[in-house]
Amino acid sequence: MTAPAGTASRIDALRQTVEQALDRALPSRSVWPATIHEAVRYSLFAGGKRIRPLLTLAAGEAVGGHAADVMPLACAVEMIHTYSLIHDDLPAMDDDDLRRGKPTCHKVFGEAIAILAGDALLTRAFHHMAALPAGESAAIAVRRLRAIQVLGEACGTSGLIGGQVMDLQSEGKAVDATELEGIHRAKTGALLSACVRGGAVLGGASAADEDRLSGYASAVGLAFQIVDDILDATEGAEQLGKTAGKDAAREKATYVRIHGLERSRAMARDLLSAALAALGPFGARATLLSELARLIVERRA
Repeated sequence: MTAPAGTASRIDALRQTVEQALDRALPSRSVWPATIHEAVRYSLFAGGKRIRPLLTLAAGEAVGGHAADVMPLACAVEMIHTYSLIHDDLPAMDDDDLRRGKPTCHKVFGEAIAILAGDALLTRAFHHMAALPAGESAAIAVRRLRAIQVLGEACGTSGLIGGQVMDLQSEGKAVDATELEGIHRAKTGALLSACVRGGAVLGGASAADEDRLSGYASAVGLAFQIVDDILDATEGAEQLGKTAGKDAAREKATYVRIHGLERSRAMARDLLSAALAALGPFGARATLLSELARLIVERRA
């Protein structure tokens, strides 16, 4: 599925804005030590749909916030996502040679620099979030602090890192549906949820609006990983931009493995319906969030 023409052009424009903001947020390739900045930029600008920054900006828009207040988090979540991909591709983890159709960071720069590039992106993300412009209001500073807390929790042992640990430990083992959902919600869903929740915080959301968007975020976060499982089982490397079929080869716990292909597709559609229902009270302000949810669930790569 593709978004309606008007929304699609807006998404493309926002992606370009995110690209420009990310470029400004990082040291240039020539800054000492040049090798690490070259590796960081190689991975961060290797492509990608920028779904996480778009969700962040869309959540801020849904609650009436200003894009300028939300953009630091939009950049930070993409830095963290890229760090997780660099480390995920390492030989000690998923041992992948391709990412977004290009050689992975460790294949180009070596394992040591790849590890440090991931570390640098994670560190830079929180540095960027904490760097308030001079003269910023106390209210914005408080919101920024809350968003940092949301992001930090999503990246830690109860979120992304914990999910990755459980994903590795589940390989080749019997995992039930409840355990699988826990892995997916932590490994992938936590950061996606933080994009929406943090964007809402920076946009000045009320407590009620935060709750509604948390429901949307929970549904979209799980749906994203279910669709990833489906694509890994059904698409080739050319479409995915990475090695296909590795989940099955490594006997990973996936929705396709436990629930089957058709049931997994049905579950993703049900989660899409739940996400869209949560957006009802926001009306037209949530148009971008609605289209992003559809793109996430109905994507083919």
